[in-house]
Formats: sequence, C-alpha cells, structure tokens
Amino acid sequence: MTAGAVDRYSAEYLDRIADGLYSSVLSDILDDLGHRHQVMWPEVCPLYAGAKVAGRAATMLVVAVSELPAQPYRLLLDLLDDLRPGEVVVAGVQGRHTRAAVWGELLSTHTRACGGRGAVLDGLSRDAWAIEDMRFPVFATGVTPADSRGRLEVAAIRSSIPVGGVAVADGDLVLADRDGCVVVPAAIEDEVLARAFDKVAGENTIRDILRQGASIRKVFEEHGIL
Repeated sequence: MTAGAVDRYSAEYLDRIADGLYSSVLSDILDDLGHRHQVMWPEVCPLYAGAKVAGRAATMLVVAVSELPAQPYRLLLDLLDDLRPGEVVVAGVQGRHTRAAVWGELLSTHTRACGGRGAVLDGLSRDAWAIEDMRFPVFATGVTPADSRGRLEVAAIRSSIPVGGVAVADGDLVLADRDGCVVVPAAIEDEVLARAFDKVAGENTIRDILRQGASIRKVFEEHGIL
C-alpha cells in the first residue's frame, strides 16, 4: 500500500487497514523502527466488545474548568462541524481526575453522519448503551453519567497533543482494537504499513506451520517472527 495509490482519508484505504491489520502488529513494526512510545495507556479501551477503528486523528485538547465558560463547547463544536470523512476524534484530557464525560451518543451520531469513523479518548464517555447499540467505535478510560458542562472544556483543536501517553498530531493514523490504541506518525506511515502487511502474511504462514506441531524455537530461528 502506497500513499500515491489512494487517498489516505478514503474508506477504501482505511478499511483495508482496519480489516487487514491490528494494533499489536503495528506496535511491533513501530518498535523495530525505533518508535517505541506509540501505544496509548491500556486504560484507553473499547466501550463494547468488537469495537475497532482505523482513521486519521482529528485532535482536541480538553482541560478541567471550575465554572461555565462564556461560550461553552465553542471549540468542540468547531471541530465537530469541521470533521472530514475518514477522521477519528482523538481527545487528550488534562486534569484526568475530573469525573465528567468528554463524549456521548449525540456526538457519536453527528460524527458518523459526517463520515467520521470513531473516537479515542484519554478520558470518560457516557451513553455507553446507546453507543454500543449504534456500533460506533469509541475507546475511553471509563464511563460516567456526568456531563462536561462546567467541568471540562476543549482548549485547543487540530494541534499536536498528548493522548494516553502518546504524542498525537492532527492527521496521524490511529488504529484501535481490543488490544489497545496505536498511533502511526504520518511521516513514516507508508513504511510502517508496508512492513505490517508483510508481517501479517508471514504470521499467517507461521500459524499454519505451528498448527502442524513444529518446534516454535526452530520456527522463530528460521522466520524471525513470534
């Protein structure tokens, strides 16, 4: 897969990544290339079983507030009305002790209608039952019924931010599944994806060999994949 072959925001491009790759193989390739801090903290996990998403990060930085701003939700609404098809809303939350939801059902409904593919939050969500019913992929550190109004506010959008221990730039590739959330910097995306698809093909071959009862040590020594 090459960048020139298809639009990086297209469903075709992103669906091939979501269908053919998974977080652990991307993590392995990033490790091999010296990028060893691209996996978010394990607290960022799917709201429902089977959730998986691949898309381009649309970033927002959320901060704790103690009173209602003059224009609540201003930057949040700016980001959501600016979403492009193929994007995943990625939120970093400063003041993570604040027990309020960054995300919910209505934001999910809007994001899907705009062609957005999911949300990855270093923070809490709510309306988990509705999000599960609509099968919209949301990854979060937990759930709460408490609204963000007067508790959390978006302070910056479309900028490089820390999310779950990873520096995420707007437009980076994000893949999240049951194992966790991985961020692939745009500058090395082509190489990472090419290597990842090659590794998946190799793993499929090795899986067949191991099913026949081969020595896992010998298989590793021969193929270098484990």
